[in-house]
Amino acid sequence: MGNQENSRLPITAQTINDEIEKLQNEKGAFIGKSAAGWLQYAETLPVQKRLFGDLWFENEIVILFADTNVGKTILAVQIADSISRGREIKGFALETTKQKVLYFDFEQTAKQFAARYSRDGEHYYRFDNNFIRLQPNNNADVPDSGYDSYLIGSIEISIVDSGAKVVIVDNLTFLRSETEKSKNATPLIRHLKQLKDRYGLSMMILAHTPKRDSTRPITKNDLQGSKAIMNLIDSCFAIGESFKDKGLRYLKHLKSRNASILFDESNVCILHLTKPNNFLKFEVVGTGSEFEHIRERTDEDRARLESQVLDLHSHGKSYREIQDALGCSHMTAMRIVKKHSKKD
Repeated sequence: MGNQENSRLPITAQTINDEIEKLQNEKGAFIGKSAAGWLQYAETLPVQKRLFGDLWFENEIVILFADTNVGKTILAVQIADSISRGREIKGFALETTKQKVLYFDFEQTAKQFAARYSRDGEHYYRFDNNFIRLQPNNNADVPDSGYDSYLIGSIEISIVDSGAKVVIVDNLTFLRSETEKSKNATPLIRHLKQLKDRYGLSMMILAHTPKRDSTRPITKNDLQGSKAIMNLIDSCFAIGESFKDKGLRYLKHLKSRNASILFDESNVCILHLTKPNNFLKFEVVGTGSEFEHIRERTDEDRARLESQVLDLHSHGKSYREIQDALGCSHMTAMRIVKKHSKKD
C-alpha cells in the first residue's frame, strides 16, 4: 500500500486559484473543505500585518471602547493619522506602508474637529490626503427602508468608491439604536463582518460603556452588548481614566485572536494626553498595574452598592441582571445577598 502522504495530487498555482475562486463564490451558509485543504488554502493568504501594535492587525474587526470624554476619539484619530502617513505611534508597531483610511465621524462637528487639530484657531495640523473624514449629511433623503440600513449601505458605497482598506467608525451607537441589547448588536456586527470579508477590510469600531463601577477594573462586560459582540470580533481594547492624575489614561487589551495579550490588568499601558503644538494626542509614558489608577472604594461606596444589590434582588433580578445594572460582578452581588441572608 503506497504512502498516503505521497499519494496526494500535486498542488499547483492553478489548483490553488481554483480553490480560492470556489471559496469566494460560495453562497451557502457553510463552506466545506478537508482540514488539509483548509491548511493549503491558508498558506495562500497573506500574513496579517500590524496596524496598531498587537491590538489591531490587518483584516481584523476590532472594538475600542471607553466612557464618554475619556479620549477614544482622540486615540482613533491618532491611529488613523499614523496609518495614513505610514508612521507608527511610538510603542505600537505599524507594519504597513501609508494607505487610505476612511474615518466615519458621527461624534464631532467640523468646528470641533478643527479645534483639536489647530493652535489658537489657526495653524492647522497637516493631515495626509490619505486620511478621509466623513460626517453625516443632515440634508440627505432617507429612504423608507429606514435610517439604519441606509447608513450601512452608504458606508459600503464610500468604501467601494474610495478603494480604502482601513475603516474606522466613530461610533457604534449611531449605526443602530439600542446596541446594548444582544438582539440588536448581533446583526449589526455580522453585517460589518460581511463588509470586512467582502472587501478585505481592517475595521475599527468605537463604542461607549454603559454605567460602570469606577472602583473596579475594566472588563469585557463593560462593553455595550458585550456578550454578542465579543463572540464576533477579533480584538477588543479599552481606555480607562486614571484617578491618580487627570492627564493620564490607560490602555487595556481585553481580547485578541492573533496575538497574546500584553496589556492586562497587571500591565496596562499608561498614556499621557498632550497637545504639544496643533495635534491632540496620547503619548506612552510606561506601564503599570490597573489598580494604581482606579478609584479607591470608600465605606460609603460599599454601603450604597449593598443597598442597590439588595433592592434589585428583592425585585426578582438575577445576579447577572444586577451585574449589568450596577457594573459590579455577579459574584460580588451573590456575596452581598448571601451575607445579608445569614444576618436575617
